[in-house]
Amino acid sequence: MLVMTGTGTGVGKTITTAAIAALALEQGQRVAVLKPAQTGVAPGEAGDLDDVVRLAGKDVTTRELRRYPDPLSPEAAARRSGLPTLGPGEIAAAAAELDAGHDLTLIEGAGGLLVRFDTQGSGLAEVAWSLGAPVVVVAQPGLGTLNATALTAEVATRRGLNVVGVVVGAWPAEPDLASVENLQDLPNAAGAPLLGVLPEGLGAVDRDTFVERARSGLSPWFGGEFDPESFAGSATVGK
Repeated sequence: MLVMTGTGTGVGKTITTAAIAALALEQGQRVAVLKPAQTGVAPGEAGDLDDVVRLAGKDVTTRELRRYPDPLSPEAAARRSGLPTLGPGEIAAAAAELDAGHDLTLIEGAGGLLVRFDTQGSGLAEVAWSLGAPVVVVAQPGLGTLNATALTAEVATRRGLNVVGVVVGAWPAEPDLASVENLQDLPNAAGAPLLGVLPEGLGAVDRDTFVERARSGLSPWFGGEFDPESFAGSATVGK
């Protein structure tokens, strides 16, 4: 089980989730993706999980627990729309149920670790801790990356979470100097390895091209057979 979080919104969490799912599926693994709360998307419209299925393949199992039309945090969006909020216990139970029938379960959060799901202030950090699940941080290139990544890693450490590494999403075809310099320093900022870099525009390609570019972008991580148990086994918190 892996918890996917970001240094902010729009950093490439869904594309990274789809890339990991696609490569695990290519290796014959049973993969599930849980999206606890989808915000900013009206009922009936395509959401993040639709992109995951389109890019990773129809064999991935997906589940969404809540959907709110306003582009806000799940707690604020629920309050504004009068819909029920989502507690960490419900998310953890859904994740455990999915994980029982799959080799790899990915939980994609909304925004960062501290984005609220409910009025008690519970966020993805509480979900990861309760499951004892390691965390993958998705960061965007450019200015501010090191600071945002370091702050995310610090929060994770304070909450007793295990950050297994960082993936950079939306890497530009012609990166600026800040992006290149920051890439070298990301492992120090995160206190964890750089797992890979995914190019921008990856969500607009066909599935075969997506898998090829995902494999190339995540080659530091997927150089050999991907074993999700090695990550799940490395987490000793929350259980």
